[in-house]
Amino acid sequence: MSADEQPLRAAEQSPGSPGPPASRRRVVLVTGGSRGIGLACVRAFAAAGDEVCATYVHNPPPEGPWRAIRADVRNPEDVDRTFATVEEQLGPVEVLVANAGITRDTLLLRMSEQDWSDVLDTDLTGVWRVLRRAAAPMVRARRGRVVLVSSVAAYVGAPGQANYAAAKAGLIGLGRAVARELASRSITVNIVTPGPVETELLAASGERRVAELAASVPLGRIATAAEVAEAVTFLASERAGYITGAVLPVDGGLGMGH
Repeated sequence: MSADEQPLRAAEQSPGSPGPPASRRRVVLVTGGSRGIGLACVRAFAAAGDEVCATYVHNPPPEGPWRAIRADVRNPEDVDRTFATVEEQLGPVEVLVANAGITRDTLLLRMSEQDWSDVLDTDLTGVWRVLRRAAAPMVRARRGRVVLVSSVAAYVGAPGQANYAAAKAGLIGLGRAVARELASRSITVNIVTPGPVETELLAASGERRVAELAASVPLGRIATAAEVAEAVTFLASERAGYITGAVLPVDGGLGMGH
């Protein structure tokens, strides 16, 4: 699937809105930015005055002061074209939020080769693709922020999610290895591990399942996508300039002790 090369929508900002001055606006790319955690991150960065681009595969994000590019992280050509489009129209990506991911939940004995490879190629190898493409311009600029969106499943596991848990655990190793590689260039790489989050996907599992998940969380509730976005935007901020290779749980205590 090729990236959508139509001109990126110009960011809109209402007259007199606070936002940072133009010189401080960063170019932010959020993969999987059409809904859930990704869309919450898009909204948070846009509200801070950044130039935000969101990738999607099927349904674009709603209209707003951000840009949308159709791209599948499983396709190396899509990834290259996405970055080339952003660089041509806005400049190099300064903040990368690698959020794109899928699930193919089923028990191990029922899991097919395709179930396994689809999830690993999207949730782990897809992140490696976008991270590798983003790194070179960041190295040349000697600055950058990378946040990988993993999951509490990376260290607590969940029945029926062997593929997903393996991919999300892989992100922790990937992120920490690259954090060491890029630290000398003032580039930080961090990982967030959300627990259950209020998304369309979770709601589709039914009220009973949502209630069970909420009961398993020490704080006794499901997180909002905006709460995860708060952690992501913090790690991408100047305030987090001395934090790299960190794993930040946003899970209500669900993964406590791991």
